[in-house]
This record gives sequence, C-alpha cells and structure tokens, in this order.
Amino acid sequence: MDTSQFWTVIEAARSASAADKPFAEALVDELATRTKDDILRYQERFDEAREAVYRWDVWAAAYLIGGGCSDDSFMDFRAGLIGMGREWYERAAAFPDVLAGHPAVMAAAEAYRDEAVFDEAVNYAASYAFERVAGDGEDFYEAWNEYSASRASSDEASVDMGEDFDFDDPNEMRRRLPQLAALCLGSTP
Repeated sequence: MDTSQFWTVIEAARSASAADKPFAEALVDELATRTKDDILRYQERFDEAREAVYRWDVWAAAYLIGGGCSDDSFMDFRAGLIGMGREWYERAAAFPDVLAGHPAVMAAAEAYRDEAVFDEAVNYAASYAFERVAGDGEDFYEAWNEYSASRASSDEASVDMGEDFDFDDPNEMRRRLPQLAALCLGSTP
C-alpha cells in the first residue's frame, strides 16, 4: 500500500463515519474489506505517518488542545490527527498552530472540552480489522512482528523531534503556537 492508497482508506472511512459510527469504527470496517496483507501494509503506512509527527511542536499543540498530554495521550493525538484526513494532517505537520482553525478544535475549546483530535481507537483499527478477516486462526501482532521483521528497519534513535521547550510556560507557548495558545489559554498573557 503506497501513501496515496493509505490516504484513500482514511478518506473512505471518514466518509463512512457518522454520529452513530465513529471514525475508528468506520476505519475498521473499511480495512476489513481488504486482505490481511493489505491490512499489514496499511499498518506500516500508519506507523510512518504517526512517527512523522512525533515532534515537540506537535506535542505542544496536543498539550494545549488537551489541557496536558502524556506519552500515551500523544500517541492518541497523532492517531486522531491522521484521522482528520490528509489535508489537515499535512497542514498540521507543516505548522501545528493551524489546528486552531480546525472546527473540532474550535468547538472543543469553546465548550471547554479537551477530547478534540485525540482518538485512541484509531491506533488499533488494523488489529481489529485483521482479526475480523483472519477469524480465530491468526493473531495480528504475531503477523505484524513477522511482517515488520521482513521489512527494512529504520533507526528509531535518529528521530529528530526538533527543539524541546517548556509546555508549562504560557509565554513560550504563545510565542511558538500563538493561535492555539490564544484559543486554549486565552488572549491575555
């Protein structure tokens, strides 16, 4: 599955989601129409997309939107960012402050809710779909370990997260993410 096909899967699930069918559920349904190998290839692209936004500036955006953000929550934020679709993902990857203009982020800030963007279930969509397709005969994580071992490995230690900074310093957050800080912290320094 190439990058374009990956985003086609995401967009198909976004189109199928509704108030009574959350995105993650629609994504499982979409993936379950594919082969086990396709699901593993999807997971590979998903991991690449999630790791590409493993950066301090994106984490700071998650911290503002979520009113704080642990390691686990940041994984859920990045999954939710992917679930927003390619356009928003790429915009936020280029400059996370643009998330201040996303309708879900604006609505959540207005209502003092901190769940916008965070979507834990998206992290597990491939495993649920794989097990639906495979039935009881094959475990996703065993198949994933075998699949990923056969692929060229990358050096995870070389991940460049950018410049670290203090998320608890409101002035620093306002300087680095002015729109999100205004939305989430208020406009007064």
